[in-house]
Amino acid sequence: MMPLTLADPGKVNTIVRIGGKPEIKKHLETLGFVPGGEVSIVAKQGGNVIVNVKDSRIAIGEDLAQKIMI
Repeated sequence: MMPLTLADPGKVNTIVRIGGKPEIKKHLETLGFVPGGEVSIVAKQGGNVIVNVKDSRIAIGEDLAQKIMI
């Protein structure tokens, strides 16, 4: 298990768990980051991580990406 920020771009990964405070977990779940779901990194740019999750492309900060464990 490792944080999403350490994943290789383009590789599909399965989310194992979401860390952080309850409000952070709820925010990430609302965006589509749920345990058992698939996520892949598209690019890392200027402190943001662009990911594909549930057929959507989303940019999140590295601090949030660190809380997504794959």
